[in-house]
Amino acid sequence: MTVSDQEKQSGKTNAAKMLQRGGFATALGALFATLGSAVGLGNIWKFPSETGTSGGAAFIIVYLLATLLVGLPVMISEIAMGRSARANAIETMRKVSPSKKQPWWLIGAGGALAAFLIMAFYTEVAGWVFAYIFKSISGSLLSTDPNVTSQAFADLISNPWQALLWQWVVLVVITIIIIRGVSRGIEATAKRLIPLLFVLLLIVDIRSLTLPGAVEGLKFLFTPDFSKLTGATILAAMGLAFFKLSIGMGTMITYGSYWKDDQNIPGTTTRVMLADLLVSMLAGIAIFPAVFAFGLQADAGPSLLFITIPAVFASMPFGGVFMVLFFVLAAVAATGAMLSLIEVPVAFLNEQFNLPRATGAIITAVLLALIGSLAALSSSVLADVTVFGKNFFDLFDFLSSNILLPVGGFFITVFVGWFWGYDKFRQVLTNRGTLKNDKLVRAIFLLIKFITPLLVLVVLLNGLGVF
Repeated sequence: MTVSDQEKQSGKTNAAKMLQRGGFATALGALFATLGSAVGLGNIWKFPSETGTSGGAAFIIVYLLATLLVGLPVMISEIAMGRSARANAIETMRKVSPSKKQPWWLIGAGGALAAFLIMAFYTEVAGWVFAYIFKSISGSLLSTDPNVTSQAFADLISNPWQALLWQWVVLVVITIIIIRGVSRGIEATAKRLIPLLFVLLLIVDIRSLTLPGAVEGLKFLFTPDFSKLTGATILAAMGLAFFKLSIGMGTMITYGSYWKDDQNIPGTTTRVMLADLLVSMLAGIAIFPAVFAFGLQADAGPSLLFITIPAVFASMPFGGVFMVLFFVLAAVAATGAMLSLIEVPVAFLNEQFNLPRATGAIITAVLLALIGSLAALSSSVLADVTVFGKNFFDLFDFLSSNILLPVGGFFITVFVGWFWGYDKFRQVLTNRGTLKNDKLVRAIFLLIKFITPLLVLVVLLNGLGVF
């Protein structure tokens, strides 16, 4: 059999796999779904809080460089392996491994565990967002006094029944979408939610920019002051770039397995990265001009979303309307990310144990409700229960964000650069030679082989508190 015949046969095999296990129906759908995974509460919640506490524009520049050198190469690697193997995260690493005796499948297992642990606490944060939609509608958050909004947030997280209820609401919504499948569920939802996210952000941005004193917020975002950069802020930017693009947690491997064979991986992932950055900047434009206009603290940290922002909107004409819109867009962002996270274990159960998709989704949701309840109750009945000095919410966050994600990312780059090899990497990224992007692929591979692993190792050591 000639090389050409082998490539044709491989293409037919991949097409048959796509037909059997499902996949994204269109290139645009794959773009939106992947972007939906990358764009989550990290953009609406974590990016503004990290930017606020780390000095603004200079931090954003470092974050962008870290995204190019760390986030994007790992994303490309994961999607390339996923599309090549057409399998869940664990089985993908088995299939692409040069030897079945080598335990590279542990990368996929670690990613699946990370996705599960992230969902265990992320569904609780998403539950707060869902709850705030209804609190905004009721008008109970309309106060210019941060002490009032702070108390409203404390009342929510300290009430065990409310905390559990909203987490379960989130799980039900996500499970229903996942049961519908890759194309009719994930892709169809992303096609609706991502444009809606941009529209809502633009509406809130316009209102924020019309506030008196908003120009100070824009200066904070777009005028870099490099004197504010420290080693800690640079490391924080690298860690944020890693977390925000949903890498190291099996999601991009799983989503990559649903991409069509003719999808341009470097081109599409770059568009995802740029769109993700755009959403982050739009979120910053929505928040910081308003924060500066009302004399609030840009470095409020995580409380910026749930405590400071309600006070800001309460000070505006039609503030109640804009507050509802803001938390709706936060819920939209959270939904896209959660779909990709829960798909990792669902795909594994579906393919490894031949469980119907609905059964796998329900089993995953029930397990998340059980384990996630530990995170949900961390501010109430389990507030005094700690492991290694951390409550369950912080423990799940630490284990996934500081250990599993960078460990997974590090070994992914090591595997691709030193074991999978350039020939296989090039075959996937050039779509078997149909794309004339050899120089770009070579540059990406050299980055993955020599530069990205070292930077990810720095992120890991920093997360472990080594420096």
